[in-house]
Amino acid sequence: MLQGLAAAGIVLLCVCAVYVALAARVVKQYERGVVFRLGRVMKDVRPPGFTMIVPFVDRMRKVNLQIVTLPVPAQEGISRDNVTVRVDAVVYFKVVDPVDAVVRVEDYRFAVSQMAQTSLRSIIGKSDLDDLLSNREKLNQGLELMIDSPAVGWGVHVDRVEIKDVSLPETMKRSMARQAEAARDRRARVINADAEFQASKKLAEAAQQMADTPSALQLRLLQTVVAVAAEKNSTLVLPFPVELLRFLERAQQAPQPGVAPSAQAPSTQIPYAAAPSARTPADSGNDGQRARGA
Repeated sequence: MLQGLAAAGIVLLCVCAVYVALAARVVKQYERGVVFRLGRVMKDVRPPGFTMIVPFVDRMRKVNLQIVTLPVPAQEGISRDNVTVRVDAVVYFKVVDPVDAVVRVEDYRFAVSQMAQTSLRSIIGKSDLDDLLSNREKLNQGLELMIDSPAVGWGVHVDRVEIKDVSLPETMKRSMARQAEAARDRRARVINADAEFQASKKLAEAAQQMADTPSALQLRLLQTVVAVAAEKNSTLVLPFPVELLRFLERAQQAPQPGVAPSAQAPSTQIPYAAAPSARTPADSGNDGQRARGA
């Protein structure tokens, strides 16, 4: 009798151990357990920790509530200003309703990925190239709204969407580089012209100041000579006023009192003398014939 009870107790313990092994489940902190009982979903979601289900009757599916980083493959499209671009992005989302994420959509990760790709292509077609390159914050917000609208029904919330890179054709890159170079060249020319204008104003003021004080011009000339001589050059070029040359020419041509004009300025004209022409043997023969005839 005692042996029978002991055997029954051992069998009962084994059955309980098997039951606990089949029914025991552990849900991690970042997970939630959705239980299906005979195919129907239970409304109560199992919290983190140790939980029990009915073996062979219940089936539990764990849903991760962590933020998922989903890279969106590069999508090629034509922008609104007819430029071919390749744009890739990344989507950050998380599950907020485990029941909807399991029941309403077959694979919420794949669904979010496909929605992100189609939304990215739509954004490319609606935007200009300048917006894709410089106004990414606004495009990120629009892309997030386009993905989050259908994802709400799947129990998924889109946290953030970021456009990572915009790839352009090589011809477009060269065109943009030439455009930027031309813009910089234009700004450089404007700055140089402004500098020349300001310098000319200062030079005009300096010239007026030197005209009032002629000695300043002489001092400036000496400064120039000192600056040139400091370079140890073998040739020194000095500016000579043309007015001084004209003054000396007029002083030389002016007649002196009490002196005849011929004595003042001796004539430098050279009398013309005809050079003897060269004679040929034929000319000598002709001269002899003319002499015999005479």
